[in-house]
Amino acid sequence: MNINEYVKLIETELLPNVNLSVLSPFDPIIVENRSHSWRTIGCGNYAGVFLHESYPEVVVKVYGRNHEELVKEIEVYKKLGNHESFSRLYAYGDNYLILKKLEGITLFNAVIKGVQIPKVVIKDIDLGLEYARSVGLNPFDVHGKNVVIFEGRGYIVDVSDFYKQGYCRKWDDLKKAYYKIYRPFLFKYHPPIPFPVVDGIRKGYRMYRKVKRKLEK
Repeated sequence: MNINEYVKLIETELLPNVNLSVLSPFDPIIVENRSHSWRTIGCGNYAGVFLHESYPEVVVKVYGRNHEELVKEIEVYKKLGNHESFSRLYAYGDNYLILKKLEGITLFNAVIKGVQIPKVVIKDIDLGLEYARSVGLNPFDVHGKNVVIFEGRGYIVDVSDFYKQGYCRKWDDLKKAYYKIYRPFLFKYHPPIPFPVVDGIRKGYRMYRKVKRKLEK
């Protein structure tokens, strides 16, 4: 891939044709994409992610706010280097990152669609998180929506919070649910589970953790 040509496409075709906005400081980014050659493939609290039809192996993550978060994510990727469990940072600009595209289906969507999640996926993620800790990072906010399965292996697609301090128990709690509920009751026959059910469990978990944190104070 010619990175200079790709950067030129970002600067001339993508950035002038996308608008990233928010309704309030607590809402996710709203993406307006008027480009004909760039496709929006995701958005989060700070950024939108875009794919060019001629470069399917890379994506661009464009930040719409909180430039300091962009700087922190760059440092996270520099520490991670080139590791099989994560994406890879190829280059960056004032408000965007150029990243290796990770294929796959999230664990969240796998449960909804009835796709089996083998043990090796969980082990792959554990090994990736262990590596991140070994290079001085603190894996934070790892959950079923930012971990994917591709060809039977597990990958972590979002490392933007790995600079944060403290203990985040989301991945440990997900693993407990995997071994105590998913493996014995769902894995073998694994029927599709409606989105409202899975999303309700996710929201219930968040509420449970929030209430428990208050009680522990």
